[in-house]
Amino acid sequence: MQKGPIGIFDSGFGGLTIFREIKNSLPKYDYIYLGDNARVPYGTRSFETVYEFTKECVFKLFDLGCNLVILACNTASAKALRSIQQNDLPAGKKVLGVIRPTTESIDRFTRSNEVGVLATTGTVLSESYKIEINKFHPDIAVYQHACPLWVPLVENNEIDTPATDYLVQKDIAQLLGQSPQIDTLILACTHYPLLLPVIRKHVPPHIQILAQGKLIAASLTDYLQRHQEVSKYCAKNQQTTFYTTDDPTDFEQKAKVFFGEEIRAKHMRVS
Repeated sequence: MQKGPIGIFDSGFGGLTIFREIKNSLPKYDYIYLGDNARVPYGTRSFETVYEFTKECVFKLFDLGCNLVILACNTASAKALRSIQQNDLPAGKKVLGVIRPTTESIDRFTRSNEVGVLATTGTVLSESYKIEINKFHPDIAVYQHACPLWVPLVENNEIDTPATDYLVQKDIAQLLGQSPQIDTLILACTHYPLLLPVIRKHVPPHIQILAQGKLIAASLTDYLQRHQEVSKYCAKNQQTTFYTTDDPTDFEQKAKVFFGEEIRAKHMRVS
């Protein structure tokens, strides 16, 4: 098996917030980022559709030489990761998601053992965060709330508007209204960190807010250190390539908001 880049997959732009932290933590590696922007959003689609779309993109990254692929998308991690891992992986290939690294470490943050999850409708309906947190920490109570309008607000650059402020305040109030003991909030969608200044305004100061990027980057760093049989097949030439299934020019313009720097993208067909 030849060395290849680490693949980073997302349904659109949000995974760039995860990728930014991974690249900062592991700058020597090669990466290919693939955004399935032509078929976004994933959050409202069925389990079967998300699984098929995710599998197509993961195998495209395998075809490009990736031996390790990160699903930098909560919806894909919730609805497709387990099926791909159990049924579809070719020999020597690995696929990891973003939910387990977040849920494994949640006990380091909560003191009340009551945690809130803000996510897309698909992630909430999957109950992946409840299942994974209770697998590792059965004494932690998990409360969820779906925020279906947050992703389009971010992608349309409507972050600093009265409408966004109102919607964020309303959604947070609905989540926190489920229990007065919630002391930790998980932003379980990769778009949501861009709303952090607005979210912080409406969350009491004693409540911690966890964005996933740094947690995922730390977990991947630890994984590669522990699994040298995987790390040795990840190329380290500091090369990065971006692909989108939609218009590259549009992707480049919007990606800067999520990735923090200008990028150049190429178009790719996956189906």
